[in-house]
Amino acid sequence: MTAKLWNTSNGDLLSTYRGHNAEIVCLAFDPLSFFLVTGSMDKSANLWNLETTQKVFKIDGHSGEVINISFNTDGDKILTGSFDYTAKVWDCYSGDMICDLKEHNAEISACQFSYSGTYIVTSSIDKTCKLWDVRKTNYSLHTFQGHEDEVLDASFNLTGTKIASASSDGTAKIYNVKTLSTESTLFGHSAEVSKVCFNSRGNLVMTGSSDKTIRLWDSETGSCKQVLDGHKEEVFSCAFNYEGTAIISASKDMTCRVYKDEILLNNN
Repeated sequence: MTAKLWNTSNGDLLSTYRGHNAEIVCLAFDPLSFFLVTGSMDKSANLWNLETTQKVFKIDGHSGEVINISFNTDGDKILTGSFDYTAKVWDCYSGDMICDLKEHNAEISACQFSYSGTYIVTSSIDKTCKLWDVRKTNYSLHTFQGHEDEVLDASFNLTGTKIASASSDGTAKIYNVKTLSTESTLFGHSAEVSKVCFNSRGNLVMTGSSDKTIRLWDSETGSCKQVLDGHKEEVFSCAFNYEGTAIISASKDMTCRVYKDEILLNNN
């Protein structure tokens, strides 16, 4: 029920943030690292001042657990996704709710701002992803369908022109934001795909799966470029470094792995 801030150069503990009444399951820094926001199974989120360690305000508007949280690029808005079937956008300075995204028919699994902050993608256990315009929030712009099971993750590329989704049906999909069409379905994993993300250039998509592997895909053709193995249990998280020259993965085998590879280097 706490969040802790650590010095990355020596591992020293700098601060501890207390105030939630249940597990903290998601957190994020604002772009300038003035604030930390934490989301919890207690159905709330807290905004913290990193320097003073004091709570700025409590975000208390969800009726279900807050399982996904992030800032927009400008750092003036916070996005929360919840098991109450909704995602909500909040003003970072006042704590007021700006918009309520509530068309899904099941729990939200992931939500993300586009880099410009204009659009939001949400994914849900209802097997869909939805695209939203922050300026027009009475309804979603589009619902992406096609997955046969729960959608567990969704992510924009850096330019906001593509969205990738990951599903329990063992596939990932790439969508075109302009045409609102499905560009590729990524077949290859033998179990659910729980994580998907683009590299910074947007030419690679990475997926992590319960089949214990990570796959790298060409975002234009949908072809699999490489399979990374080594984990002994399911991979539940993976990410590129900013340069796209390395990957870190996390698994239920209680290890993290860092990969550096010729394909990664040749594509960046």
